[in-house]
Amino acid sequence: MSRVLFRKLAAACIVAAGFGFVAWVFVAGLTDKSVAERDFISYWTAGQQLAHGLNPYDFGAIRELERIAGRPDSQSLLVMRNPPVAFLLAWPLGFFDLKTAFKLWVLILLAGLSLAPWMIWRLNGRPDSRLHLLGYGFAPAIACLKAGQFGIFLLAGVTLFLCFHRSRPFLAGTALLLCAMKPHLFFPFAVVLLLWSVTRNTYRILAGFSIALLASCALSFCLDSHAWSQYSQMMHAGGALDEAVPVLSVFFRFLIDRKAVWLQFLPCAAACVWALWYFWTRRSLWNWMDQGLVLLLVSAMCTPFGWFTDESMLLPAVLIGLDRAAGSRRVFVLFGLICGISLIEVFANVRLTSPFYLWTTPAWLGWYLFATRKKEITAERIGPEIAAAESQ
Repeated sequence: MSRVLFRKLAAACIVAAGFGFVAWVFVAGLTDKSVAERDFISYWTAGQQLAHGLNPYDFGAIRELERIAGRPDSQSLLVMRNPPVAFLLAWPLGFFDLKTAFKLWVLILLAGLSLAPWMIWRLNGRPDSRLHLLGYGFAPAIACLKAGQFGIFLLAGVTLFLCFHRSRPFLAGTALLLCAMKPHLFFPFAVVLLLWSVTRNTYRILAGFSIALLASCALSFCLDSHAWSQYSQMMHAGGALDEAVPVLSVFFRFLIDRKAVWLQFLPCAAACVWALWYFWTRRSLWNWMDQGLVLLLVSAMCTPFGWFTDESMLLPAVLIGLDRAAGSRRVFVLFGLICGISLIEVFANVRLTSPFYLWTTPAWLGWYLFATRKKEITAERIGPEIAAAESQ
C-alpha cells in the first residue's frame, strides 16, 4: 500500500512541477505591451467597463482602454463578442491590472486543460496507457493559451457534460453554461440534446442549464441593465459577419457571394437537419461518448463563425479516439501528422485569421471516424461501465 501511495505522490509532484513550468513559460517576461497585443485584452477591457458600471461593448471606450494599456493603434480593435452571459468570467478581470489579470487567466486555462484529460482518462476506465497526457500538446489549446482566448472554457463545459450526464445530470446541464457563451459552435449538438432529453423523458440536464443561464442573465442585468441591447448594437455595427474568418461556412459564402450573409448559416442549418436524422436513426443506442462526439465534431466543422482556438473543445473526441484505436499504427501516424502540422502553424505564429486553419476541423472529423470505424460503442454495451467510472 505504501508503494502505491508513493507512486501516486510522485506522480502528483511530477504533474505539479510540469504545471508550474508550463505556467512559467507563458507568463515569464510578460509586459503590459505584450499582453495588450493578445486577444485576451478584449475580455479585460470588458471587465474594466463592467467593474465601473459602463458599457462593455462601447467601441470608443474600449479603444481608449486598449491604447492606455499599450496596444498600438495600428492593430485592430478587439471587442468582446461573447453575449452577456459571459460577464460571469469577464467582470472579475476588471478588478486587476492587465498583466495580473492575464496571469490569473492563464492559470485558470491551464487548470482546465489539466482537468479535462484526467477526467476523460477516468471516464475511459483508467487505462494503463498515458495517452491522455497528449492533451497537453493539442494545438488549439496551445494557441488558446498563447492568445488568452476562450476555447479551453468550452473544453471544460464539454468534458463536464460528458462525465456527469448520467450520474449528475443537473450538474452536467449547469456545466453547459460555458458552451452557451459561444452558442453558435453547438447548434447541431444542442438540437439533438433537446430531442434526446424529450425522448428519454429526462429533463434534469435542461433544468440545470436553464437555471444556470437564468442566474447568469440575472448577474449580467445587475452589472448592466442594457447589456443585451448593447450587445445587439455591437454585433450589427462591429462587422463580425464581414470578416474572412477561417471556417468552412465563411469560405463557402465568400466563394459564392460575399454579400449573401445567409449563405454563411446554410452549412449549419444542413448540419442541424443531418443531426436530427443521425440521432433519430440511432436513438435506441445513443451514447454521448460515441455518436455524441461525432455530433460535436460536425458542429465545429459547420459553425457559422469560429476560430482555431475554439477547437480546444474537440480534445475529448481526440483522446477517446486515441484510446479506442490503441495499437493501430496508421491511426497514430495520422494523428501525428494532423497534430504536428497544426502545432507548426501555432509556433510559427500563423495568424488566427489565416485560411491555413481551414483544414483542421474536417481533418479531425475524418481522423475520428477512421480511428473508431471498428469500435462503435452502443449505450447497452458501455452504460454500466460509464456509470461506474462516473461514480468513482
